Amino acid sequence: MNILLTLRILGALLLFLSVALLLPVPFALYYNDGAYLSFLLSAIVTFTAGFALFKECRSERDLSLRDGFAIVTFSWLFYALFGALPFYFSGAIPSFLNASFETLSGFTTTGATILAEVESLPESLLLWRALTQWLGGMGIIVMSLAILPMLGVGGMQLFKAEVPGPTADRLKPRIQDTAKLLWGVYVLLTAVEVVLLMLGKMSFFESLCHSFATLATGGFSSRNISVGAYDSPYIDGVITLFMFLAGVNFFLHYQALRGRLTEFWKNEEFRIYLGITTGSILLLMVLNQGAVYDSLFDNLRFSSFQAVSILTTTGFGTADYEQWSVLSQYLLVAMMFIGGCAGSTAGGMKVARILLLFKHAHVQLFRLIHPRAVRLVKLGNRPVGRDVMQSILGFFALYMAVFVIASFLMAASGMDLVSAGASVISTLGNIGPGLGSVGPTDNFCHIAPFGKTVLMFCMLLGRLELFTVLVLFFPTFWRK
Repeated sequence: MNILLTLRILGALLLFLSVALLLPVPFALYYNDGAYLSFLLSAIVTFTAGFALFKECRSERDLSLRDGFAIVTFSWLFYALFGALPFYFSGAIPSFLNASFETLSGFTTTGATILAEVESLPESLLLWRALTQWLGGMGIIVMSLAILPMLGVGGMQLFKAEVPGPTADRLKPRIQDTAKLLWGVYVLLTAVEVVLLMLGKMSFFESLCHSFATLATGGFSSRNISVGAYDSPYIDGVITLFMFLAGVNFFLHYQALRGRLTEFWKNEEFRIYLGITTGSILLLMVLNQGAVYDSLFDNLRFSSFQAVSILTTTGFGTADYEQWSVLSQYLLVAMMFIGGCAGSTAGGMKVARILLLFKHAHVQLFRLIHPRAVRLVKLGNRPVGRDVMQSILGFFALYMAVFVIASFLMAASGMDLVSAGASVISTLGNIGPGLGSVGPTDNFCHIAPFGKTVLMFCMLLGRLELFTVLVLFFPTFWRK
């Protein structure tokens, strides 16, 4: 590993974070919430650490794929630690572990919170909480590629290590151009949602916070009972639409902005994603009609919001789904494992992987009947390479292994069986709310420090899709 260059780039990323920490200051001054000094002090500490690393760590060697894995993983850890400083310095979250949990939950777009009274936070801290999700949504590394030319060397290694999904598509030949296009689409969708929410009589501040969390599929709300606090069918509808869009591959949004709307329907993953969304909504409506909701409109409104919120791993809430039938809850848990499309900001295993797993199983069954037949696994009209298929199979095995082991550790920390499993899948899938003691009306504050550490590790694994983090634990990774 090129440790010096790795530390230098991490220093550059901390310099960017120090600038981001100043963004809530105008809001702190406008609302006079008393938190501006906390942000200024946090920015100074972060800038000092970043500048020291950037200046002192120099190397003539190029960036390698191995360095990319380390940079991506440690950048998220650094951002969680330094991003927690405003919460800690202001006294809003006195425990540094809890502050780091909240911040890592933001940057990984998990949305699991330790806060019982969200509305008691100063406005600037609420904005920072939402901003951590927005920055983490498309990826800090991708943004860095767009604004820091020095990362252009070996940039594709960082891009491959960060972008969610089985493959990392380039929209343009140069990686910086790709990053800029992705962020351009991201910013445009965020701005449109802000305007639409304001038309629904939501304040600019709250529209900004909820738009940040929606497009990042994060789920942090500025209200204690999430989006349900507004009790507005219009707001529910707008957020449902943008949660769905955030779960779509951003490459398709880029194509749509170029006037190629047919690319949506041509994409097989999108068709399956749309089918899962529609089917889940209809099934939830059948299960909830009469038993939970008498009004067909209310049933459609709440069932569709929660289905899209869980499938896209956003985690917003308008209903306490623990009051729904057991079958409805099982369906939501299954959706937690699936997640959104590859190349989106959503978490989970991704629709593309689930689709290819089923196709691979179908091919294996077909070969049992026709052993001499040649049939390839395809995604759309393109054959899927053996190496990609092996990667997907390995990912699925690791995902389930991590789920089982982490659930066992959470149970060992004192949680009941349902809460232990739900807390793991909600953090590993970057969803936020789960079931049991971490349900939609609860929080993660009561979990023991050991359990919080396990869940933080699950958040990181889920956001960086297992391999990027787990490869660091192989001794051969650190050898020459």
